[in-house]
Amino acid sequence: MANSPSPAEPLPPNMLLLQMVFGKAVTQAISVVARFRLADQMATGPKSAAELAQTAKLHPGHLYRILRALVSVGVLAGDAAGRFSLTPVGEFLRSDVPGSMRAVATYVCDPWSWKPWGDLAGCAKSGEPAFERAFGEGVFDYLGKHPDEAATFNEGMTGFSQHASATMLKAYDFAPFNTIVDVGGGHGAILCAILKVNTKARGVVFDAPPVVAGAADPIRAAGLADRCRAEGGDFFKSVPAGGDLYILKHIIHDWNDARATQILKCVRAAIPATGKLVLVELVVPPGFGPGFAPILDLEMMVICDGKERTEAEYRELLAGAGFELTRIVPTEGPHSLVEATPV
Repeated sequence: MANSPSPAEPLPPNMLLLQMVFGKAVTQAISVVARFRLADQMATGPKSAAELAQTAKLHPGHLYRILRALVSVGVLAGDAAGRFSLTPVGEFLRSDVPGSMRAVATYVCDPWSWKPWGDLAGCAKSGEPAFERAFGEGVFDYLGKHPDEAATFNEGMTGFSQHASATMLKAYDFAPFNTIVDVGGGHGAILCAILKVNTKARGVVFDAPPVVAGAADPIRAAGLADRCRAEGGDFFKSVPAGGDLYILKHIIHDWNDARATQILKCVRAAIPATGKLVLVELVVPPGFGPGFAPILDLEMMVICDGKERTEAEYRELLAGAGFELTRIVPTEGPHSLVEATPV
């Protein structure tokens, strides 16, 4: 049987802080399990570090120490025979589960994602993203030149989209819409999920040409080739016209206010007067309560000069592009749907 963590006294403040300081070790250890697909091996039952190391061609002693550390934080469980298995948390490191975080846990430790975090202090001093200082160009220009790293990033975004789509479909009624345009839709995970449920609707996945090229196969695999198409372009210049619903998931948070407004103005030029816009984002709650949004906000600061926004900030941003925020629809997950109409 797996060793279950016994109830423990709360850590004293100094040790709690020390645990937070060394959060980098947990991030990297999780990434090792993700990168070498070790959770896929553990899906069939407990495995020793030696077994896992042999298959993945890793050092068994060092791998044991990495896995032991992940037992201490509840990602894995360990048994009396020294074998490791997945906890409910660790299950999401498998490749084959809905909402898999395997690709996300991999790319956050790829050099393009990890290195800029070493310069968070530089962000605080300069007010500019660390990524550009580290690599001499913006993150999306960089990924456009590094297809292997971009592929892992896009896989991670698809995993996010699969989780978001399930909660969106419960929270929002997509039935009234005939043509849905997913701006910055990547490989089409969100749009395909919506179209499967709303069988009379048609859709367009719109993204940069190298990205949206990966949407064709998922669209065909979903049986939607007759109702959904992929189109490449630049959402800073224009977006496809003719939709009565425009969705932007995790797009606006990538950009500062000026660039985000530019995107929204392109949508405003394409959307009919009766259309609706839905931004799928993490909305920063008022005050200083717990939540993932303030943490992800730092990722936007470091990597791409974007930000997570409050309701008031979204209202102001949308007004500057010719929209009125009509409501914010929460979901069972961390995302909310920020709905707006043209004015």
